[in-house]
Amino acid sequence: MGIRKCALSSSAFRKLKEYYDNREAASEKWRMQGRKVVGELGADVPDEYIIAAGMLPVRIYAAPKECLPEAERFLEYAFDPMMRAKFEKIADGTYAREIDALAVSNSTDVIIRLYLYLRELHRVEPERPLPEMAFIDWLFTRNRLHQERNEFIMQKFMKTIEKWSGSPLSEKAVETAAKLCNRDREALRRMGRLRHGGEVHISGSEALVIIGSAFFMEREEHLKLVEEVVKEAEEWPSLDGIRVFYTGSVQEDTELYDMVENCGCVIVGEDHDWGDRFYDRDFMTEYGAVRGAADCYMMREFSSKKAFVSQRVEAINRQADRTGAQAVFFYNNIYEEAASWDYPEQKKSLEARGIKTACFAKMQWPCGKNEELEERIREAAEKWK
Repeated sequence: MGIRKCALSSSAFRKLKEYYDNREAASEKWRMQGRKVVGELGADVPDEYIIAAGMLPVRIYAAPKECLPEAERFLEYAFDPMMRAKFEKIADGTYAREIDALAVSNSTDVIIRLYLYLRELHRVEPERPLPEMAFIDWLFTRNRLHQERNEFIMQKFMKTIEKWSGSPLSEKAVETAAKLCNRDREALRRMGRLRHGGEVHISGSEALVIIGSAFFMEREEHLKLVEEVVKEAEEWPSLDGIRVFYTGSVQEDTELYDMVENCGCVIVGEDHDWGDRFYDRDFMTEYGAVRGAADCYMMREFSSKKAFVSQRVEAINRQADRTGAQAVFFYNNIYEEAASWDYPEQKKSLEARGIKTACFAKMQWPCGKNEELEERIREAAEKWK
C-alpha cells in the first residue's frame, strides 16, 4: 500500500512530499534571501518563538551513511544509530553550512548526552565549524513547581531567540505565530480523523509525509497545502486492513510504514515525535508567550522517553481507543531501550482489552538492514487477523 496513486495525483500532496524528500530546499532558499534558519534537535523546541522572530525552524534528521568517522571518534557504541548519524552531520560541519543556530531540547537522555559531547567538542576544538547552540532544560513532571521552572526556562529561551534574530520578541508576534501553528495543528487533526475514523482514507505512509513536511518548510505554506490535501483525501478510496497503532522509535522516513502496510495492515496512528504527537496540543494564546509555550509542550501526550511506565500504559490505552486500533506494533532500534521498559505492562493491559501486539526490539537502523524484516512483519500480521 504505502503511498497510493490517489495521493500522488494530488498536486498539494506532491508538493508536501517534495519538501519531505528534499529537506534542505526551503532552508537553502531562506538563507539565500538573507534570513536565518534554526535547527531543532529534540521534539520540544517551541516553533512559535522561532517563527515569531522571522526565522525558519527545521528538524535535525539522520542520513544513513556507511561511514561515520566523527561518531566513531567521539561517541560510544551504545549511542543509538540514528543519534550517531545526527551527531555526524553536526560534528562534520554539514549543519554549520545549512543552519544559523541549533536549539537542543532535552527530549531524550541520549540528546542530553549528545549536547554535552558537542559542547565539549566546541571547547577543545574551537576551530571546528559547529553552529551556535542553546539548550532547553525542561522539567517533564507535571506539578506547579516544575511549571514555574519551565516558564523560567522559556523566558531564557526567548532571550536567546532575540539574540539570534537581532530584534526583540514581542508578545504579539508570539501570539500571531502561535495562532498560525494552532491552525496548522487543527488541519493535521482533521487529517488524523481521516486515518482513524469510521473509514480510513489516508495511509500511515501518506500521513508521515503530510506531518513530517512541516519540519522543513514555512508553516503558512504547510497549512495551506494540508488543508487542500484533507479536502481531497475525503474522496480518496477507503482502506481495508488490520488497523495498527505504532509505538517506539521515531520514523523519519516511510520505509518501515511501507513494509507494515504492504502486509495487509494500515497504520492509523502513532505516538512518536514525527507523527501524531507533533500536533497533539495547541498553544493557549490567552496564557501569554511564556506560560503558553510551557503548557503546549509539557502537557502533550506522554513520550516514551520521558514518562513513567504507568503513564505510558494509560497513554497507549487512550490512543488505541481513539484510533480504533486492532493491534499495536512495538518497534525499537538497538540501544534505544527506554520504550522497551514500558512494553511488558503495555502488552498486558492491551491484550486484556482484546488488542493484539507484536514487539520488534533491538532493530538495526535504517530498517532495511534487518534481514527478512518484512517477512517477520507479515507473520505478525497473520496472527493479528
